[in-house]
Formats: sequence, structure tokens, C-alpha cells
Amino acid sequence: MTSLGCNAKSCEHNKDYCCCLSSIKVEGHDACNCDNTCCSSYDEASESATNSAKSPKLNLSIACEADNCIYNEDKLCNADHVDISGICATDADETVCSTFTCK
Repeated sequence: MTSLGCNAKSCEHNKDYCCCLSSIKVEGHDACNCDNTCCSSYDEASESATNSAKSPKLNLSIACEADNCIYNEDKLCNADHVDISGICATDADETVCSTFTCK
């Protein structure tokens, strides 16, 4: 399990810069840098959505399609900590896995 920090505050799964899901998926099959990745688990929060009933997960499973990342091991991320960036994101394509490191 990996610890995850996320600054995509507009995501309905984000609470206090953490993710409330038990697992996420990072896309970027042909990625050569972090800008070619995204968190496909991102869902824009609606105005009526609230995270009050959800609790952040300190460790979660990360499925990873970024085959060129040094942390990708059999389609799972094995980094100790992952940062997802997307402070102004309004959809998944505007997020990135900042931890991505090309092989």
C-alpha cells in the first residue's frame, strides 16, 4: 500500500489533501514524463457534494498504466509515497502523477 497526497481539491474524493478512495488508477500508458499521466479516478465534486462522511485513506492501492515509470511493477505502483497534482483540475486529464519517474 502506498501513501498518497493529492492537491486536486475539486475532486469529490479529496479531503484534507488526501484521497477517500481505497484505490485509484493512474493512466499514462506511453508516458515519458508526469504531464503524460493522470488520475483516472478523479471525479469533479458537484456543488451539493460533501466529503464530510468520507474519511481519508492513509494508504491505498494504486493501479498504474504508466509502463515507463520506475515505480510500476506489474501494473501496480510500488512507490512509498505518491503525489497527485491538479490544483485547478476540472477533469481527470488536468491531473498528473507528480511521482512519475521515467525508466
